[in-house]
Amino acid sequence: MTQLKLLIAEHFDGEVWRMEIDPVTHTLFAEIRKSEDRKVSFAALGLTSGKTYFKNHTIDESWLTGIETAYDGVLLLHYYQTAGSPAHKGLAAIEAENGQVLWHNFNYTFDHLSANGPVVFDNRLQPPSYKLANIKTGAVQRNYNAAIDIVADNKIILPQVIPLPDNFPKLPVEPHRNSVHYVEHNSLRIVSLHAFWAGQLRQYLYLYQDDELVFEDILNTNIQKLQPEAFVLYHNQLIYLKDKVEIKVLNL
Repeated sequence: MTQLKLLIAEHFDGEVWRMEIDPVTHTLFAEIRKSEDRKVSFAALGLTSGKTYFKNHTIDESWLTGIETAYDGVLLLHYYQTAGSPAHKGLAAIEAENGQVLWHNFNYTFDHLSANGPVVFDNRLQPPSYKLANIKTGAVQRNYNAAIDIVADNKIILPQVIPLPDNFPKLPVEPHRNSVHYVEHNSLRIVSLHAFWAGQLRQYLYLYQDDELVFEDILNTNIQKLQPEAFVLYHNQLIYLKDKVEIKVLNL
């Protein structure tokens, strides 16, 4: 029998807008937004220890910033060019264990995370010249080299959206449109789905081992439209959101 253990159940005063995992230190970062107050804050959770490193953490820019990436114990944030533009401009680096600002550069723009660190360019220069930056100091290390600065593998597995498999055990609810988010992990079969209950659309999560239901949770209630994928797998952990305001991590 699989031994399931809830490692993290962290509730936030705002909606979890984005999550990012640092594959080096196994830290989960979250961006929390409160649209009515135009406030954004950040959190860091240890996926090995279950420890909350920081929560409700803010920087000087209280709204026009967000998560870009995470690597080697550092959370990389971006700024926005203007309030009405989705374009990113400028970067700030945050230490994972204490939330300390390590550096910021308002001329850098993030391009992608490579296996050797972040690739950035100076937004004042055209055409862009891509550089590998040191995420801990912000210093440019060298020119970007596509042959060795390959895209980093974040080790995250996303579920597939498929019709419910014919050989799947009987579920407690009927999947809306017979569609589920599905993944198999070791001896577990994991699904999330939408279903109607008392005339309202809900989102559910179920874990089965063989034909036995071993874990379940209600992810959202009284929702107005179908939600995106409800969970991801990272190494031997199931990470999911509940009611958009709580992050749960289940050791599988």
